[in-house]
Amino acid sequence: MEFSHELIMPNEDLPFKMFIFEGKDGNYFRDKHWHRSIEIFAVFEGSLTFYINQEMYPLKAGEFMLVNSNEIHSVDSPDRNMTVVVQIPLKTFEDYFTGEQFIRFTHDSKRQDERVMNVISDIYEAYTEKGCGYDLKVQSLFYELLYLMVTKYRETEVSQEMVKQNRKLSRLSMITSYVKEHYTDELSLERLAEIFGYSPAYLSRMFQKYAGINYKSYLQGIRVDHAYQELANTQRTISEIALENGFPNSKAFTKAFSKKYGMLPSDYRKRTKKCP
Repeated sequence: MEFSHELIMPNEDLPFKMFIFEGKDGNYFRDKHWHRSIEIFAVFEGSLTFYINQEMYPLKAGEFMLVNSNEIHSVDSPDRNMTVVVQIPLKTFEDYFTGEQFIRFTHDSKRQDERVMNVISDIYEAYTEKGCGYDLKVQSLFYELLYLMVTKYRETEVSQEMVKQNRKLSRLSMITSYVKEHYTDELSLERLAEIFGYSPAYLSRMFQKYAGINYKSYLQGIRVDHAYQELANTQRTISEIALENGFPNSKAFTKAFSKKYGMLPSDYRKRTKKCP
């Protein structure tokens, strides 16, 4: 099948999101992060490497990764790839929770993996072709995917420590949602702690203990990711991009970008312009 490089924006009545992974062009690294939704990364061409809870999971074409709600993960995409991402709201599985707002899926390979890949491929194809009744077909395939997830991949035995960490990260998610919306602002740890009624020291420990990353690195990662997209998709100058994404100047942005991607922002922009 052929893949569009455009993001897929599903109809509002569809209960999930599907899009092409932003690291499709390679030389991309997504820092540690987490979210409330369940994600599936299905690799159809090329390869990716996932890091989840200090474990490395290399993926090649034909393989996928199930990422749980509030599960700390990062993604390394050094080479070009074609990866379809499916995001499913946590509430979709509320009848199957094994703890307080908690459900967990395994990362282990199963003999049903090929079937899951085929279902995701069929959903993508039906949605992009938009034939008569495509929305009904997409939803029927989506429920088949959910069936496979809860019957073949769901873990029914979970520890209290897992549930506790999930609860803490849910609380932290409220804070990070605010950060994602205000990342261009002057958003020091002290200011964020004041907004949410914590001491700076306590909030710092929350990030380090439950997210495995310090607050400054987390905020900088968000800013660099947004700037990365603008370098490829806008004509703004590097200085403008730096300032509009919360960096004090282009020098600070260049340093952060080079540390993450191993090249200057200007070199990355030249590289993307050469791609068809």
